[in-house]
Amino acid sequence: MPELIGERELSKLRWRCRRGLLENDLFIERFFTRHADEGISVTQAEGLTILMDLADNDLLDLLLRRKEPSGEIDTAAVRGVLADLRT
Repeated sequence: MPELIGERELSKLRWRCRRGLLENDLFIERFFTRHADEGISVTQAEGLTILMDLADNDLLDLLLRRKEPSGEIDTAAVRGVLADLRT
């Protein structure tokens, strides 16, 4: 079983994931709802943190599959969270 983040880290992550575009918020809120019972792993938190450093429109392009991660954000953690966010 993967290592899960604690309640404090989860609270900070949820706050960090608030976005300016409603469309992004809908994807992200669905992710948190889906993982409410099982928790969020350290790897998932890492991927989300990297994605939250993107501009809203760049994040939306990734979520809608208009583009794929590349460069320094092309990590296993990002790809895993992105796949989960897209479903």
